Amino acid sequence: MRNSNREWIFAERPEGEPDMDSFELRERDIPDPKFGQLLVRVRYLSVDPYMRGRMRDTESYAEPWEVGDVMHGAVVGEVVESKSDAYDAGDLVTGNGTWADYSLLDADSVMPVDPNVADLPAYLGVLGMPGRTAYFGLLEVGDPNPGDTVVVSGAAGAVGSVVGQIAKMSGCRVVGFAGSEAKVEWLTEELGFDTAINYKEVDDYEAALDDAAPGGIDVYFDNVGGPITDAVFTKLKLDARVAVCGQIAHYNDEEVATGPRKLTQLIATRAKVQGLLVADYATRFEEASEQLGEWVATGDIAHRETVVSGLENAPDAFLGLFSGDNIGKQVVKISD
Repeated sequence: MRNSNREWIFAERPEGEPDMDSFELRERDIPDPKFGQLLVRVRYLSVDPYMRGRMRDTESYAEPWEVGDVMHGAVVGEVVESKSDAYDAGDLVTGNGTWADYSLLDADSVMPVDPNVADLPAYLGVLGMPGRTAYFGLLEVGDPNPGDTVVVSGAAGAVGSVVGQIAKMSGCRVVGFAGSEAKVEWLTEELGFDTAINYKEVDDYEAALDDAAPGGIDVYFDNVGGPITDAVFTKLKLDARVAVCGQIAHYNDEEVATGPRKLTQLIATRAKVQGLLVADYATRFEEASEQLGEWVATGDIAHRETVVSGLENAPDAFLGLFSGDNIGKQVVKISD
């Protein structure tokens, strides 16, 4: 056990794309848990695109960080000291913690981790918030039917890769957008996507969709926004459903861009566009976790994590999300 606790502090609000000036590593005493809390030695830390929104001094669905705050994120770790009857030292748990070696977690807000079902990083991806987002976002908002064509942007990410696989199990034709040939290969050869488009190598997204989805699009799961989404809107079929999960193409924008107006595409198609927050399904998280765990255990859903080693490299792992460094879920390994 370390004698002190390293913590990443939110040091400065970024303008545009964040850089290392937004982060500061400090060393403090290891905290003592209070009644109902667990002191957890962090094994793996999640970095996620939504965290960019918490760096803004504006109201959003996630409370903004104040300058000087410790950075927060989902963690998987080992209980070192428990002040709760629900968990003992040595138990493995996952919950919302901090970018730190040791984190205090409320015992009533964590979930147990079973390494016999999947390796620990999977509990920050397919068996964590991203997996549950994919599960509810596709099945509840996208409402896929057998024979539907489902298009997923950001398809090689933590959410999109699970969305595509659930869509295939639902009997759909699945098309993914991704940013490299390696990602395209992973989607089509390992995850079962019918086809995928390398958006960095395509000049005309509408033409690419004509080839990939010649009959039009029934369900669009949007993780990206931007020109890809503009192109998809022109290919929506009658009664199409659009699940808006993320807009990473715009997270670093300082001004709201004005471009071609696409809402007219929804009139003739009567398409539905709905925003998605997984927290709205909190009362059903156990349902999703059980089903996703079963699919992972049986091999029906494959998963992949890009692991960056060392707490000191957590900001680099976060910044890498905006350049597409990761395939699958981006996590930081803190300790063995």
